[in-house]
Amino acid sequence: MAGDSSNEAILEQLRYGVANFEIASSPIPSVSSHCHRASLPFASLASVAPRFFSRIGPSGGPGSPAMKKVERYSVQKVTGDGRCLFRALVKGMALNKGMALSPREERESADELRMAVKEVICDDDKGRRQYEEALVAITVEEPLRRYCQRIGRPDFWGGEAELLVLSKLCSQPIVVYIPENEHGGWGSGFIPIQEYGSKFRKGLKKEKPKKVVRLLYTGRNHYDLLV
Repeated sequence: MAGDSSNEAILEQLRYGVANFEIASSPIPSVSSHCHRASLPFASLASVAPRFFSRIGPSGGPGSPAMKKVERYSVQKVTGDGRCLFRALVKGMALNKGMALSPREERESADELRMAVKEVICDDDKGRRQYEEALVAITVEEPLRRYCQRIGRPDFWGGEAELLVLSKLCSQPIVVYIPENEHGGWGSGFIPIQEYGSKFRKGLKKEKPKKVVRLLYTGRNHYDLLV
């Protein structure tokens, strides 16, 4: 029973972006010592065919640049109706453009984001290949068919997979934070634990650089917006 409880905790962390799932070839270094997927030292294993392992670990760690400083922002509360991730995103993107959404606009735009994820992951066989990381995050927890049934509901809770998709789909840099006091600190600041779509900060080709949307994830499985 203890093992089942541990597995449920890991799956919950994966769902809400607090932990990452990655596939690495052997040998596998400590999760705490390597936080950047691109820098894993597996370039040349000449005489031995590589073996592959799955690994689950925290999105950030002591060696991660994201964890080196506490940042200060104001919290804008988001309605906790199951849409909180999508609400926080649309609210943040609107504010970055100098716009304020009405409650109805916020709800409808949040549902549009959710359905956009459903369209590329569930309704487009070729398109979903562009989102391999998101597919891994989804299928490590449940079959894709079941996921596609759930994401159609307005109370669907978004997390890691949806952030991976939407950062790319919207060309939007997104940084997720946790409260400092949930990471062993005593202050009231916020610590970045994961960033999505960082390449869009500078802009690509003819696109203008995008302002970051900062999301606050709390241990209550809820996202708010940081400004």
